[in-house]
Amino acid sequence: MSAHNRIAVMHGVNLDQLGRRPAAVYGDITFLQLEQRISAWAEELGLKVSFFQSNAESEFVEHLHNLDGLADGILMNPGAWTHYAWAIRDALEIADLPTVEVHLSDTSQREEWRHASVVRDLCIATVQGKGPDGYREALTLLRDHLESA
Repeated sequence: MSAHNRIAVMHGVNLDQLGRRPAAVYGDITFLQLEQRISAWAEELGLKVSFFQSNAESEFVEHLHNLDGLADGILMNPGAWTHYAWAIRDALEIADLPTVEVHLSDTSQREEWRHASVVRDLCIATVQGKGPDGYREALTLLRDHLESA
């Protein structure tokens, strides 16, 4: 197991409502089921994950501020904050950890306002439009990046 294997999995606004959101866009998985899958995939990959979800932008920012010494990388789905939350972008820059941005849906194929990402330039990769399996890909990208660092 890698010495750098602690991944903070951060879910933003409305992600806790999976299972209630349009299945055609987000699938029929619940938030709890998604976290269970992520945990299983992380274990297979030799990663230790911690989960955080908030619908309050200030709590999301504070969590990023407090990751120093607690995580080696971040897997982040900011939800709608992806498109406009400059405070989250600044907090991610402060956290200064390898990050993979992940989205269940393909935001580039949705409404025009969803095409922008204020965090993307700080991330080592973006995985989108692959449903829950995108999280496995994101974890693999983080593991490979941490092992090569």
